[in-house]
Amino acid sequence: MKKVLIIAGVLSLFIRPGVFAQSLSAKGNIEKLCGCFEVEFKYAETFSPDAAYKYHNREEISAGLELAIPIEISERKISIQHLLIVSDDYIVKHWREDWIFEPAYIWKYKGDKTWVKESVDPQTVKGKWLQSVWEVSDAPRYQGLSEWITTDDKIFWQNTTDAPLPRREYTTRNDYNILRRTNRILLTKEGWTHEQDNQKIIRKNGSDKLLVEEKGYNTYKRTKEQDCEAARKWWQKNQEYWSRIRNLWDEYIQLHTVITVQDKIDGKALHEQLFKIGRDYAENKITAEKTEALIRLNLDKYLGRDQGKMADASQ
Repeated sequence: MKKVLIIAGVLSLFIRPGVFAQSLSAKGNIEKLCGCFEVEFKYAETFSPDAAYKYHNREEISAGLELAIPIEISERKISIQHLLIVSDDYIVKHWREDWIFEPAYIWKYKGDKTWVKESVDPQTVKGKWLQSVWEVSDAPRYQGLSEWITTDDKIFWQNTTDAPLPRREYTTRNDYNILRRTNRILLTKEGWTHEQDNQKIIRKNGSDKLLVEEKGYNTYKRTKEQDCEAARKWWQKNQEYWSRIRNLWDEYIQLHTVITVQDKIDGKALHEQLFKIGRDYAENKITAEKTEALIRLNLDKYLGRDQGKMADASQ
């Protein structure tokens, strides 16, 4: 028995680095999410436990072209910025996703636009990649942790996590407050798909009630890189501005274990304020110093940030 245990222990020394290398090499899968894509979004409600529930209409949105551009790449992290191309003259900064290998913590969405930072056991994250999805304002949206799986000629990543309502929902309804998302990212010959099995949850007084389930099917079909040239030029002009915003968000996140973001102040959302500042900066209407001050001022307002902490962090 002692010999068996010794042999098993010796074998593990050789096997574990291979497993680690294989998991880390999944970074190549994430890099395939980058490029120029024709995108289409489809959603349909499928089941409700309430027989009287009235299903909402199916949604099918052909969004045109989207550029997913890598803005940071290291051995254990990839950051991808999505840019939506409405026309060559109208580029929209879309969502951002960060991928981190074996993270030390995760931000969990609790409802009411509040996220709580939770440490994770190093053993439970071994070989896993954390996907962090950020709003157009670079505010948090949701995070999920899982391995990249290769099986039956399929390569995919899958996770279930709670999230706030997406824009397509919160702008049209208010009958639920948590979207429990099962996200499945599947690489394909044409590009990749983002499949979703979602539960629309009513969370009240610590209790969850299922309102209705939903299927989402978003396709990213790779097309010629030159089709997204307008977005690349837009990003070259605006990336420095958005880098300032990410840095200030990172600063805030490092100082706090709870984040709460106000939906609107004086009738405007955070992204509206930041987009306006960005346009003024791009048109040289305000200096870099003034831009930084305005960004910080708006983050402070929407986050309810303590001025003392702000002063400490700026030193």
